[in-house]
Amino acid sequence: MSTSTPSPVLRANGLAAGYGGADVVHGIDLELVAGGAPVGVVGASGSGKSTIVRALAGVVKPTGGHVTWSGRPVSRVGLRDKKRFRAQVRRVAQEGLGTIDPRSTVDRVLGGALTDARRAGTANGATVAELLAHVALEPRFSSRVVGTMSGGEKQRLVLATALATRPAALLLDEPLTAVDPAMRGEVVRRLAETTAADGTAVLLVSHDLELVEHLCPHVHVLAEGTFVASGTLSQVLADPEHPAVQDLAQAAPLAVQRFR
Repeated sequence: MSTSTPSPVLRANGLAAGYGGADVVHGIDLELVAGGAPVGVVGASGSGKSTIVRALAGVVKPTGGHVTWSGRPVSRVGLRDKKRFRAQVRRVAQEGLGTIDPRSTVDRVLGGALTDARRAGTANGATVAELLAHVALEPRFSSRVVGTMSGGEKQRLVLATALATRPAALLLDEPLTAVDPAMRGEVVRRLAETTAADGTAVLLVSHDLELVEHLCPHVHVLAEGTFVASGTLSQVLADPEHPAVQDLAQAAPLAVQRFR
């Protein structure tokens, strides 16, 4: 009996995108498959990592190639399907902290996210306490006012909010920069468990090589707007042919030793 390969939730083919001038990225081919292994993208600042995420999320319109969501062009998702798309494709970025009212309580924020999930038809019966557990926050945080939380706690709240809709694809753009390094591993472990259980496709963009290595079996190195190396992080760092990969390896010698 033959088995079919699941269709990608999100797919970029020959993607080129920018902000009105020269393209920031070009020739990007990428697939995120439900239930598939998380994919990582690493590269220097300004190489275009965030632009890829924004294009996949429909925030930036491609100037070339295309991005599809379940086979449909993301740039043509109509008003009727926008709510479903936003529930199924969640982007978590550093600037996302500004979207949460600092006067709200955590319970109100996550309760609202669970309500949005029900309206979008993606509810899974999760509770506020369970969402907090997914990001290694204790139940006592439910009564906290957002404005009194640390930067790392807020980042984990934003991540919990994204998980509330049980997304088909989770796009993470430097999601844990403010989280204490000692806690980061536990957050990633729980995130990996949750997304695997829900069959969520994950893309992680980060400067943190250890974070990427823990979550992503496959990575792409981005330089000058295009992928210049792909494979496991250990493979990429062990044999750095492209100058950008050499720079990456030289900037993180301890990481190279650890991954070998």
